[in-house]
Amino acid sequence: MVVQRGLLRGLDRLNATTTVLQRARMADPLAGMWDAADVQWWWRRPLPSDELAMPVWFDEEGPVAAAGLTAWDTAWQVDVFAVPSAVKEEDAWGATLEAVAGEADAELEVLAHDDDAATIEVVTRLGFSMTDELSGTSWMDASDRPPVGRVEGFTIVDRRTRADRPHPMVARNGEAVEPRLRQCSLYDPGLDLAVEDANGDVAGYALFWFDHTTRVGLLEPMRVEDRFQRRGLGRLLLADGLDRLARKGAQRLKVGFESDAARNLYLGAGFVQTSVDRRLVRPPAGR
Repeated sequence: MVVQRGLLRGLDRLNATTTVLQRARMADPLAGMWDAADVQWWWRRPLPSDELAMPVWFDEEGPVAAAGLTAWDTAWQVDVFAVPSAVKEEDAWGATLEAVAGEADAELEVLAHDDDAATIEVVTRLGFSMTDELSGTSWMDASDRPPVGRVEGFTIVDRRTRADRPHPMVARNGEAVEPRLRQCSLYDPGLDLAVEDANGDVAGYALFWFDHTTRVGLLEPMRVEDRFQRRGLGRLLLADGLDRLARKGAQRLKVGFESDAARNLYLGAGFVQTSVDRRLVRPPAGR
């Protein structure tokens, strides 16, 4: 197999990365940290990293590996996305960090499954150190999803029926959130949910993603506003969204979590934790 390397930026890089992650998921149903919908969710607001030219590797069928760089507020997340065995992992990481050099005057971070010894070994040699910051990934067969319920006084709506109102994620993600989401190939307004009270006030929201290629359904993000907590609205949103994913054809469902509360919600609904995920960091150059 002949693999060639090029440079892409912006939506072209996002679309190429989407293809890489779809091919990787088709090659191995559970391997890897991320799915295509994860990186599309990261596109939700403009970031300084969007237009940086980053390496993408191509075989005769199309994109087979891609460097990822996502400039979060406190650190720049670095990733290598690849179809298994398509590129040498250490070479891909080296090329990725070479492209980052001189661009990011910030701490770099990598997230990896705690049992992914190969990736942890590579990035450790490249200057990253393991932290005690842990999160998790969980999966569920769509046939095991919880039943859809009701909470008196609250209604689930989606962006098909509420497109005339401000998007509920504007406050935390900026005015560009909906236009940016609509640039993503996997975004579906019928899976962009909110729960409203009897007055039409938004009590919470959740965004579900269906990948027609891999048949994976992903939840990212979900939030219930503070004054509406402890009323079962998280379970209501979760069950409704998972049911919509299954009816669209999703066969497997995925969600990640960072807090014990989120872990308890998802595992209580039938998800099974498949990994502990660890954050590794590298300080800015010269520090």
